[in-house]
Amino acid sequence: MSAGEQDAIARARALGVLADAAIGDRLVVRAHHGDGAQDALGELVARTVDTVTIATRRGPVEVRLADVVAAKPVPPPPPPRARRR
Repeated sequence: MSAGEQDAIARARALGVLADAAIGDRLVVRAHHGDGAQDALGELVARTVDTVTIATRRGPVEVRLADVVAAKPVPPPPPPRARRR
């Protein structure tokens, strides 16, 4: 299997994850951004035909589905640690 075929399979899986995800699910989405890639980690808050919006710690990130290269569900963040004295 060529690298191009592997990339196409990974992309198809990522788009499937995004299609199956419910609003409120926690995901990480990797998308092409300029010459590199950008990750968005957080809750899925909106979905259109062309985009998904992920609520990250830095604020909402809109990701074009055409730019998605990978996506997967992730568990909830760990609870905050108690402060040390």
